[in-house]
Amino acid sequence: MGNIVSSYLCPHPPIIINKIGKGREKKVKDTLESLNLVAKDIKEKSPTTIIVITPHGPVFRDAIAINYQKTLSGDLRKFGCSEVSNIKENNIKLVDKILKKSKARDINTVKLDKESTRMYRNITLDLDHGVQVPLHFIDQEYNNYKLVHITYGLLGSEELYNFGRAIKNAVKETDERVVIIASGDLSHKLTEDGPYGYDPSGPKFDRLLTNFIKNKKYEEIINLDKNLAKKAGECGLNSINIMLGALDGYETVPTVLSYEGTFGVGYAVAKFDIKGENNKSLLEKINSEAKEKMKRLRDDEDSYVKLARKSLEYFIKKGKRINLDNEIPEEMIEKKAGTFVSIKKNGNLRGCIGTILPTKKNIANEIIDNAIKAGTEDPRFYSIQENELKNLVYSVDILGKPEKVNSIDDLDINRYGVIVTSGRKRGLLLPNLEGVNSVKEQLNIVLRKANISPNEDYTIERFEVIRHN
Repeated sequence: MGNIVSSYLCPHPPIIINKIGKGREKKVKDTLESLNLVAKDIKEKSPTTIIVITPHGPVFRDAIAINYQKTLSGDLRKFGCSEVSNIKENNIKLVDKILKKSKARDINTVKLDKESTRMYRNITLDLDHGVQVPLHFIDQEYNNYKLVHITYGLLGSEELYNFGRAIKNAVKETDERVVIIASGDLSHKLTEDGPYGYDPSGPKFDRLLTNFIKNKKYEEIINLDKNLAKKAGECGLNSINIMLGALDGYETVPTVLSYEGTFGVGYAVAKFDIKGENNKSLLEKINSEAKEKMKRLRDDEDSYVKLARKSLEYFIKKGKRINLDNEIPEEMIEKKAGTFVSIKKNGNLRGCIGTILPTKKNIANEIIDNAIKAGTEDPRFYSIQENELKNLVYSVDILGKPEKVNSIDDLDINRYGVIVTSGRKRGLLLPNLEGVNSVKEQLNIVLRKANISPNEDYTIERFEVIRHN
């Protein structure tokens, strides 16, 4: 029976490789020393296979990608160093078992091979730097192993954890000794002079995550605030969630070997020693809490959100529009207004369609129409499937009457949405959106949406909304 023999969290900045950093890597000597310790520890464990979970391969919104090439290769030429390269044999037998176990758990996976590159645009099968940087250090001590190259998807933390459990179960059906590397940097927003600027969420996220690892608070890691993680600009949490799922049921001893934020990005190195099985699984509790959280969300829905949800669910299941019932409040029947319906899954937008001015006889019909279109006609996404419905979160914006503004000083990103018009080109952006931090940013986004150049003549309108979520 196969086993996972150890696991590690490793950062992946190419700058820490001497031929790329050219001396700058000395500024993060603790990180270098820790990665060298990881390499020596892996040599001592002598794994037959190393699984690397990376954020920088082909990322899908709704699936986890697994490289299916027989030979895995890549180099760091995009960082000016093609001589740093890797060629590894893929453990196809283990990959097949992971794919099978994932399917049994209803987790979407994508098997990446040459056919995939024809099916999906801009897909590369090369090993990305999230894989190559950790392997660069490991290979200096130990290179007698096969590789599995996994790129996480933008799934919920409980689903990622569940996928990790699928990895564990797959390994147990082999004779492999497996090491798992969760590749990822922490916050990219630690300092004003860093490459991504500063956000107070950055240091907070890094402090919380490293403390949770030190104190073996794995459940708290799974439940970390997704908005905090998004504002922090991290790329490691999903890798960690999968790794923790693979360690589910093992007795582990976690150690944070080092943490540095010298370049404005958090580099944490940690190891998770395995001391056998303890038969204590978090999976059932995590899944139960996720269901309870969604139940509370459904129970708290007002009439606007409930109608949007029921409209899409009915259409997906029955193929036709829902009929209005007597429970609809009078205001939704008697009033008209432009309406936007937004749908999110795992904190990420899954669809958004709306009308600036009313097009139906009342708000209720406006919501029904836009909910169906948001779920089935948003050109940015494929149509929502029935098995997704239980994980969707809805919000409904009722738009006030637009009014022209003469100066951007009249705009407020939290209070007002904005409409820009130039000839037949028109774009709209709702107010109080995550990731929009200034009026200038708000205007730049809405101009791009409308395909209007900032140098063109255009008019600006503002509007208020009543948001139901």
